[in-house]
Amino acid sequence: MANQSKDGDTVIIKKYANRRLYNTRTSSYITLDHLAQMVKENIDFQVIDAKTGADLTHSILAQIIMEEESAGEQMLPTNFLRQLISMYGNSMQALLPGYLEASMDYFRENQNKLRKAIEDSIGANPLAQLAQRNMEIFKAAAAAFVPGAPAREAEKPSAGEGDELAELRKQMAEMQKKLDQITK
Repeated sequence: MANQSKDGDTVIIKKYANRRLYNTRTSSYITLDHLAQMVKENIDFQVIDAKTGADLTHSILAQIIMEEESAGEQMLPTNFLRQLISMYGNSMQALLPGYLEASMDYFRENQNKLRKAIEDSIGANPLAQLAQRNMEIFKAAAAAFVPGAPAREAEKPSAGEGDELAELRKQMAEMQKKLDQITK
């Protein structure tokens, strides 16, 4: 399901032959950085070729990812990229998009569970501010990976998830004890 813009409809961006992008809602020329910001703000848009009307949204989003990957710290590991490339033409190629989308949805759903487990385990430790800062960095990184992902409260965990969460809490409690010993 496509995310809707603040006005409830998709913003149309026209791409001209000179590679300029024109936002029809704001009646202004924009850059790829503007489009990246729109994604982060959960504003749905469609990029169309001004001459042919062809939908260019996919290639523009891929271009934004490529620029992000080449401009700074890379998020997509080299082995992942190799595996992704090897899937083109593979008999499993048709299944991969659905699998990747479901994986990203699962990642978003479990962000809050992980955050809450870590925060609960940290408690009143003197290093809580450092841990809180690390959590903010984690949230920022997650938001960068999944722009506009809505924060969802953790639902009641299933039996397997509860066991994993309990194990995570146990490990965090053990780490807490070790930190307490170090700081004394």
